[in-house]
Amino acid sequence: MEYLTLFFISFFAATVLPVSSELTLFGMLMLGSYSTFFLLLFASFGNILGSCVNWYLGVHFIQFKDKRWFPFSKKKIEKTSFWFQKYGYWSLLFAWIPFVGDPLTFVAGTAKVNFVKFLFLVSIGKISRYFFIIYFLNYAS
Repeated sequence: MEYLTLFFISFFAATVLPVSSELTLFGMLMLGSYSTFFLLLFASFGNILGSCVNWYLGVHFIQFKDKRWFPFSKKKIEKTSFWFQKYGYWSLLFAWIPFVGDPLTFVAGTAKVNFVKFLFLVSIGKISRYFFIIYFLNYAS
């Protein structure tokens, strides 16, 4: 059950909700009663799936960007679009960065980035981030 909690927190953290999957992962690691592999798996999968939702929103719901309820502000979309155009799809390796990554994955959808390429690059970045957090907490301290 706790792994599912980590999954959902990681999923929501990849959307616009202000939750921290890193803090949840940290807490679960510090308890020492969870499989490191499963923590990495559930955190990564949830966070990657959340980014896929953002990509889908970018592909299909960009026409609603001026609505009050829309999850990304026009300013944030414009700023991230500039960054995405400047660095291209390789910028998706940085989809894990707080405040930048969520709109970046949305903009990738609006740019109709190939989903397989999107999934590959986002997965590398997000899995690497969790891997380094786990490594640092388990082995470097």
